[in-house]
Amino acid sequence: MTTVAAYAAPAAKAPLERTTIERREVGEHDVLIDIRFAGICHSDIHQAREGWGDAIFPMVPGHEIAGVVSEVGPGVTAFRAGDRVGVGCMVDSCRECENCRAGREQYCTGGGMVGTYNALGKDGEPTYGGYSQKIVVDENYVVRIPDGLPLDVAAPLLCAGITTYSPLKRWGAGPGKKVAVLGMGGLGHMGVKIAHALGAEVTVLSQSLRKKDDGLKLGADHYRATSDPKTFEELRGSFDLILSTVSAPLDFDAYLSLLRTEGTLANVGAPEEPVSLNLFSVLGGGKTLAGSMIGGIAETATWFYPLIVHGLRVATPGEGWAGPRKARRVDAYGPNTTGAPHTRP
Repeated sequence: MTTVAAYAAPAAKAPLERTTIERREVGEHDVLIDIRFAGICHSDIHQAREGWGDAIFPMVPGHEIAGVVSEVGPGVTAFRAGDRVGVGCMVDSCRECENCRAGREQYCTGGGMVGTYNALGKDGEPTYGGYSQKIVVDENYVVRIPDGLPLDVAAPLLCAGITTYSPLKRWGAGPGKKVAVLGMGGLGHMGVKIAHALGAEVTVLSQSLRKKDDGLKLGADHYRATSDPKTFEELRGSFDLILSTVSAPLDFDAYLSLLRTEGTLANVGAPEEPVSLNLFSVLGGGKTLAGSMIGGIAETATWFYPLIVHGLRVATPGEGWAGPRKARRVDAYGPNTTGAPHTRP
C-alpha cells in the first residue's frame, strides 16, 4: 500500500479536510498515475452532500483526473511511464455483460460500474477520487490524453465534455438541426461549444440573459430567458433536440412543448428531487424524454481527437463563461451553499 495526501469530506455536508489515504500496490494490469489536475464537478457536491442518496465517508471526490503515468504493472500493454493519461467517472465494471462488451460500461448490468469515488471496488474497499496526489487504476479504465491537449484543459472533458458530447452525437446534432442547451453552467457551456462545432443551430435556454454575451461567444446562435413567458410561446415546436444540463427540478411539460414532432429532450443533469410529467406531453407529437450518462471508455478515449480538430476546450476565466470548470489543484471547498469551490491554480 502507498500513502498519499488527499482532501476528503469526513461526513455529509462537511467541508473538505486535508488527510492521507492508502492506494493499493500496482497490480498486474494496473497503472499508477501522478495526478496533476482534477476538475471540480457538480457531481462532487451532490455526492458529498448525500443529495443523491447515502454515500460512503470519508469521501475523496474527483472524477475528472489528468496526470502522468509513473509506474505500470507487468501485464500492462497500453501505457508506459511518462504517458499523459486521464481517468473519468469509472474505474471498473463487470466487463462481461452485454453493455460492457458493447463499450457501454457506464450502463453495466453485471453489478453496475464502479465509480471513481463513493463506490466499493471488487476488493470490497472504498474507491477514492482525484482530489489526491496519486491513483491506481486498471489500464482498461485509463484513457490517453493527446499531446495537443493541455492536462488542465483535458481534465473536465472526462466528465463534463463526454457527458454532453455523447448525447449530442447520439441524437444527431449537426447541420440542419436545431438544438437547445438548457442551462449554461459547467455542463451547459461545453454543450454549447460542442453542438456549435457539430454544425447545429444552437439556442441557449437560461433563467435570465445574464450570460447572453458569454453564450454567444461560445457559439450560440440565440439566447433566450426561460423566466420570460414569451420564450415558451415563441419557441413552441422549434427544436429537434433539447439538452438539459440543469440539476434543479424542471417543468418538463413546458420544455417538451418546445420540441418538434418526434423531437428529444435528453437529460444529463440529475436533480436531487423527483420530477413530475404529464404523459400527454410526450404522446402528442411522438416526443422522447431521454437520459444519458457520461460515455463508455472507448467513446471517452476517442472523442478527444475531433475535439482538437475543432479547437474546442473548456472555457477559462476571461473567455466566455468564467466559471470553475477549468481543472485546479484543489485546496478545499467550504460549506458550498452556492456550489462555489475555493481553489488555487
